[in-house]
Amino acid sequence: QVQLVESGGGLVQPGGSLRLSCAASGSIFGIMGWYRQAPRKERELVAIIASGLRINYADSVKGRFTISRAKNTVILQMNSLEPDDTAVYYCYASTVVSPRDYWGQGTQVTVSS
Repeated sequence: QVQLVESGGGLVQPGGSLRLSCAASGSIFGIMGWYRQAPRKERELVAIIASGLRINYADSVKGRFTISRAKNTVILQMNSLEPDDTAVYYCYASTVVSPRDYWGQGTQVTVSS
């Protein structure tokens, strides 16, 4: 059974930093990463990293966020946070065998003074 367990998130002031972690288990994973969904907006890609360590970032987070991966754990280091980064952040993983997408339960990130 595939499970994605997220940790991190919370409330931070503008300019601050947060670290999100997601541990996946139960399968072999290809692409892993993070998406986010702000109120009244669609879910959007933040950053993804493939098993070969190829990385893609949303333009809005380039230079501020860093994604890294060690086997089935993916980390999102978020620096210089802005109020527009406020959203629920979801861990994402795609399985290699019997390809399917999986999502974490979501973790709230709030950037506010």
